[in-house]
Amino acid sequence: MLGDAKSEKSLNHDSNGSGRYQGPDNIDNKISKSSPINITSSFSFHNHKHTLTMANKYEQFRCQPRLPKFAIPKRYDLHLKPDLTACKFTGAVDIRLQIVSDTKFIVLNAADLSVDAKSVRFQSENASKGFETLNVELLVEDEVLVLEFSESLPVGVGVLSMRFEGTLNDQMKGFYRSTYEHNGEKKNMAVTQFEPADARRCFPCWDEPACKATFKITLEVPSELVALSNMPVVEERLNGNLKTVFYQESPIMSTYLVAAVVGLFDYVEDSTPDGIKVRVYCQVGKANQGKFALDVAVKTLGLYKDYFATPYSLPKLDMIAIPDFAAGAMENYGLVTYRETALLYDEKHSAAANKQRVATVVAHELAHQWFGNLVTMEWWTHLWLNEGFATWVSYLAADGLFPEWKIWTQFLDESTEGLRLDGLSESHPIEVDINHASEIDEIFDAISYRKGASVIRMLQSYLGPEVFQRALAKYIKKYACSNAKTEDLWAVLEEESNEPVNKLMHSWTKQKGYPVITVSVKDSKLVFEQKQFLSSGSPGIGQWVVPITLCCGSYESKKSFLLDKTSQTIDIDEPSSLSSSWIKINVDQAGFYRVKYDDQLSAKLRHAIESKRLSAMDRYGILDDSFALSMAGQLPLSSLLTLMGAYREEPEYTVLSNLIGVSSKVARIVADADSTLVNNVKMFFINVFQYSAERIGFDCKEGESHLDALLRGELFTTLAVLGHEETLKEANKRFQAFLQDRNTPLLPPDIRRAVYVAVMKKVTSSDRSGFDSLLKVYRETDLSQEKTRILGALGSCCDPDIILEVLNFLLTSEVRSQDVVFGLSVSREGHEVAWNWLKKNWGHITNTWGRGFLLTRFVSAIVSPFSSLEKVKEVEEFFASHGKQPSIARTLKQSIERVKINAKWVETIRNEKNLADCVQELAYRKY
Repeated sequence: MLGDAKSEKSLNHDSNGSGRYQGPDNIDNKISKSSPINITSSFSFHNHKHTLTMANKYEQFRCQPRLPKFAIPKRYDLHLKPDLTACKFTGAVDIRLQIVSDTKFIVLNAADLSVDAKSVRFQSENASKGFETLNVELLVEDEVLVLEFSESLPVGVGVLSMRFEGTLNDQMKGFYRSTYEHNGEKKNMAVTQFEPADARRCFPCWDEPACKATFKITLEVPSELVALSNMPVVEERLNGNLKTVFYQESPIMSTYLVAAVVGLFDYVEDSTPDGIKVRVYCQVGKANQGKFALDVAVKTLGLYKDYFATPYSLPKLDMIAIPDFAAGAMENYGLVTYRETALLYDEKHSAAANKQRVATVVAHELAHQWFGNLVTMEWWTHLWLNEGFATWVSYLAADGLFPEWKIWTQFLDESTEGLRLDGLSESHPIEVDINHASEIDEIFDAISYRKGASVIRMLQSYLGPEVFQRALAKYIKKYACSNAKTEDLWAVLEEESNEPVNKLMHSWTKQKGYPVITVSVKDSKLVFEQKQFLSSGSPGIGQWVVPITLCCGSYESKKSFLLDKTSQTIDIDEPSSLSSSWIKINVDQAGFYRVKYDDQLSAKLRHAIESKRLSAMDRYGILDDSFALSMAGQLPLSSLLTLMGAYREEPEYTVLSNLIGVSSKVARIVADADSTLVNNVKMFFINVFQYSAERIGFDCKEGESHLDALLRGELFTTLAVLGHEETLKEANKRFQAFLQDRNTPLLPPDIRRAVYVAVMKKVTSSDRSGFDSLLKVYRETDLSQEKTRILGALGSCCDPDIILEVLNFLLTSEVRSQDVVFGLSVSREGHEVAWNWLKKNWGHITNTWGRGFLLTRFVSAIVSPFSSLEKVKEVEEFFASHGKQPSIARTLKQSIERVKINAKWVETIRNEKNLADCVQELAYRKY
């Protein structure tokens, strides 16, 4: 799964499908005539004393992170009948089980369902009679269904059967509804999204990744609709205005990968050289927007087949764009679901950034078909095995398909996000203990994805790409159709490489954080020291086995060693070079750590940057490390600003992009620290970016690179935010032309967000014409990418009254629930307004977004930018008064820690001597 924002009868076991549950004509009547147990509420017993007794009786099954192993599922025969008008569904399931020990209980997961208690039955192959339940009980908070039988079930194979019903919810999880328009009429589609633990909201099941089984799925739907599932259709039966669709039995897989989608769709299709049919489904009329993703998918399947030395394991691959989708995409086996922005690309109206996102997201999800689906993590503690590897491999694929994108340099953005989150004391290890399903959502974060991918890149760099690839292929073959833990991967890599992989990686996955390596020259030698780096500047306690790489004055020779102590001294082959040459540690930023140089080494590196002797990756790394050290109080802001001046003629997109990000954060923190410095700081940054702005210009050039197209949008957005008058004037002129002609060449997609930001910078309560015009564009477009561009720009306004109007607009029906988070980033002038808005609307926000990870975005986006200890107290008091919410607990602590870090940085800046003189000199420097 990928986040968005830079983010689904009688039992006969023969194989021809003739024994599937036929229930379309009588399933609803059977359920309505029985006495359902409502699994959305408390126990279904009228006697309160009896309720307490039952609760105590099943206490052994409460608060357990894992289901008991009395029974193991082998195959599900699942029948679902969604009602898209009433937004409900009915279902029946026959689960073939292996009873492995003597028991009167079967314990599985269920939530938000009504189970027909009278339909629950177990039929053993070792006994002629069926077994009826004595009690059917839900442990609501634990989402566990306990089936108690009157006698022990015989060890061996049997079939558990039951019927149930539920609601097609609007929470974008479980079996839910999404809306779309067709011929001017609003319609519903039915969609599944089961990761991490929401298959239980669609059907009773063993909803844990280790409980793999095969699935035979049957859907009963209106005959005019398209019905998709993981596997190809083997038969359709028409019955009036309904049809029953039978699907081929799946290979063994986890419940979170089961998928079904029902609605009206167009598609484009192609096939791989191996004959795998690949389709991209989308809303009617948008099929052409699926062609780019289709081409990427077909080529990526071939690339992964070679890299993993294992072919794609299913007979087809469908990818579908869903209008309402909480994550960026989800890797359901054979039926991958996406946000529209992550799958569809419009040649005319999509930006270069949209194209790159489609390519990398498709590559990420298809990597999961091997790393996650074929070989699955044993438990959520090992989530990073799925997400870290899929993130890393997606760059491998993108580099193979689009080498001109220099995607491995762009990968450093992933590392940076991982480093920034892991620099908090409220971070967590890559392998984090999960004790309840409610805790899982929060670990779909930059640690599992970005730090995970970064330590994989570090390990690959250490072992070498050939050895690493051979080991991965061996790992895939060994654990195919099974589950694995982190240690299983290390064992294969160690066996293949003869390197101490477990020793090396143990410190990176079992403990949170990472080191800062301090490097100094002493007696013609290099002295290395490692300490845990914390953005707060506080001392840490961790110690790592660090793969150190370094080069001295040239990339022709590189030295490497493992730093497994707190300090170590290294001899240089030519000691004289220490006084005459630059030295770069962590060559090409392959390692997940920061480096702090002494003053002598820093000065030489700054000169090497200006004279363009360092690689783009190393120029990026020096800047990023310096920014982090300044935030932590280990480097004066004046030193950071002086270093930033060395990047004025920087040619590489990714390095400039990081420079842009750093400048935005510095400008904000300076404004909080000393308002008298703000204008000079902004003038300095404008001067730094002027060289690139003049080179690249507002208008795209014939034959220009993909990277220049990416840079143009980011560069002019930043100049607009900084208040560069020429940018604001040109942008508003182009926007007026766009309002007259939506196809004007003056406003190509790559600069639209920049222009929209510039328009909002000019908006005030007395002149809101730009705001009203942007809302008009928003309402008229049906392109999701355009809508999110506009939402991301609206908060740029400096007028608090307009900011409040923007935030209130986010809560209207005009903004899809999935997209609200794009509008939460507001200007510095709007921080307090956003906080008051959050407090006022917290009840509505938690009711709407409280059952998924999107709620964490509200907290982090609105709380994190503050920079005072008074605000920390206010935030803590507000959330303490609103009760415990496990789903945001970690995010809230991290956000509060960021506020404390900002406050400390503000105080450091206020006390820095000669900062004002330095800023003034830089602002008025002549280039």
